[in-house]
Amino acid sequence: MRKLSCLFLILSIALGGEACTNLIVGKKASKDGSVMCTYNCDGFGFAGSLFYTPAGRHLKGERIAIHGWGPSHEGRFVDQVEYTYNVVGFMNDHQVTIVESTFDGRLELQNNDGLLDYFSLMRLALQRSATAREAIICMARLVEEYGYNSSGESITICDPNEAWIMEIVGKGPGRNGAVWVALRIPDDCISAHANLSRIRHFPMEGECWDGTAIVKQKSKKLREFKSLSSKHLHLLVDNPLVECVYAWDVVSFAQEMGFYLGNDARFSFRDAYCPIDFENVRYADARVWSFFRHHRSDMDLYLPYINGDFSQCDHLPLWVKPDELLSLSDVQRDMRDHFEGTPLDMTADMTAGPWGMPIRPLPMHFRSSDSVDFYRERPIATQQSGFTMTCQMRSWLPDDVGGVTWFNCDDADMVAYVPLYCCITQVPDPFRQENNPRNEFSFESAFWMNNWVANMIYPRYSMMIGDLRMAQRELEEYFIADQDSVLAVIDKLTPDERRSFLNRKSIDYADRMMKRWDRLAKYLIVKYNDQVVKRVDNQGNFLRWGYDTPGFDQQFIDAIAPATGDRYRLKKVINRRER
Repeated sequence: MRKLSCLFLILSIALGGEACTNLIVGKKASKDGSVMCTYNCDGFGFAGSLFYTPAGRHLKGERIAIHGWGPSHEGRFVDQVEYTYNVVGFMNDHQVTIVESTFDGRLELQNNDGLLDYFSLMRLALQRSATAREAIICMARLVEEYGYNSSGESITICDPNEAWIMEIVGKGPGRNGAVWVALRIPDDCISAHANLSRIRHFPMEGECWDGTAIVKQKSKKLREFKSLSSKHLHLLVDNPLVECVYAWDVVSFAQEMGFYLGNDARFSFRDAYCPIDFENVRYADARVWSFFRHHRSDMDLYLPYINGDFSQCDHLPLWVKPDELLSLSDVQRDMRDHFEGTPLDMTADMTAGPWGMPIRPLPMHFRSSDSVDFYRERPIATQQSGFTMTCQMRSWLPDDVGGVTWFNCDDADMVAYVPLYCCITQVPDPFRQENNPRNEFSFESAFWMNNWVANMIYPRYSMMIGDLRMAQRELEEYFIADQDSVLAVIDKLTPDERRSFLNRKSIDYADRMMKRWDRLAKYLIVKYNDQVVKRVDNQGNFLRWGYDTPGFDQQFIDAIAPATGDRYRLKKVINRRER
């Protein structure tokens, strides 16, 4: 029997997948009809790269070795399927995309003997699924057969027509399978999740749900129901009206464990499996709130909840209808958010330092010398991202060009998104795993080139960020504009010619980004040398002589006197001859 190894790079994801952000846009909420979703894969200690698995046909009886998170998983296998799809990053060549964020939840439900961690589960589903619905079925059946060993996960599952959120948590030691629920996002809405369970109430068989209330269906015909339990999982693909599917024991298991004591109608997945407190709301749901706030004018109504007052409201809506349709650029800007312009703005007080730095060092908590405990904000954009992506799925185009992962390594705020097509079979060199070593700087590495620039800018953010924004806009505007020329060429090519053409385009885009970032890094070190700013002309060329001294941000200057008293107050000395 032939044995195949899954090159899933589990260690990297284990380090990176515990603090991530996903934003989701339905096809009628986007300007061009795209379904979009995003992924900031955040976690210190790993160098990001682009995962790739080629398509292939497999012999009957083949098995895949699953190298899970621990020695107990060595020598364990999953049965292979006859055909697997091409997977680039987290999108396959049918434009199916799966990304995640970890919510942990009740850690006593983690089953270390289960075979499949969330990353293996996602990758297997991408290889085996031609639609989002097929991916949900695939993951549900895999955990039932092989067991699930991660903590709680929120998983975004999209294709060119639909976007879903699936939340899943194990059943604890000695219990196979998992409890889970998946909900379809309305096409005209946006949603998000960021390390906190987001699904509360949901319709069950024989019920209809309009997003706010659950009512009993008048008809008893299963084909007319909007929800299915896993007992009828096979019907999900053939029933387009179904907008919710869930594990058959999702409620009864919570009742058995004492997590929930009420009846089915009042059951909340989040409250049973991931109870909220101030910290997980502020660190997680605050990111969702900030995204919604960019696109809905009434989101400040939820500020008491974000501030830890659950007396009037204890949740955000799972999805909202935006005031205006979102573009790809809008979503990419959303990924760079630090709560700017909100009461949580990370650039707006003295903790931002002398130059308005919107990032903070770990730990999340700190204590003053007089034993007062404090916390820091956790924004969407963060320095510890290993990689970031904005995924675009377009139903009106052929799959090979319709699915685009806009990708780069490191902090979303500090990089330019590079378009990579879902059909490519060559990973551009700057994104290859072997070119992004974790403990060695390399000029061939997108991760290290981006970090080189970012870590120059972080300490003097307000002084230097404008130059990065100029390079970022230059690249992204070029990449977006160039898509029209790509589509014009594609129509004239055979499928094989298209794949070759899109391979070359993706490689050229990555090369263009690396060259621009090399120029940017060298420009920054010259322009901002020794804490001053060399003067430039209108084209950005350095003048022969002259420099400016920008000084501190005003908010930092205003904080000096309260912190230091008269230590730095300029004293006027009266000359005796003036008396």
